[in-house]
Amino acid sequence: MKKKAIKKEKLKTVRPSGKKEESFFELVYEVARQIPKGRVTSYGAIAACLGTRLSARMVGWAMNGAGKVKPKVPAHRVVNRNGMLSGKHHFGEPDLMQRLLEKEGIKIEDDTVVEFKKLFWDPGAALF
Repeated sequence: MKKKAIKKEKLKTVRPSGKKEESFFELVYEVARQIPKGRVTSYGAIAACLGTRLSARMVGWAMNGAGKVKPKVPAHRVVNRNGMLSGKHHFGEPDLMQRLLEKEGIKIEDDTVVEFKKLFWDPGAALF
């Protein structure tokens, strides 16, 4: 079986709009929408990209509410720093997060992304 090469994706610039109502959550969603299909990132990587390295939990809270946001946010592509599907219980169905990732070709075993390091997309590195 031939392995697919991982395409290096660039992050589009993330810019606060300057509007008072622009929130941290909206910036998180802007970054999350840019995660390429078939790739994953972590809560901490998004926080670091936004200059708030210690705000991984806030990114998690943002992902928790992402199901009601338009345009859609691919929250299933955001996992913890070890590749675990730590937010899966927020998807309504116990295995929905896993099914969405598997639909994109990501293999999951024991609630963890197989080949996490290979599939990891670092939004901070993508900025440059």
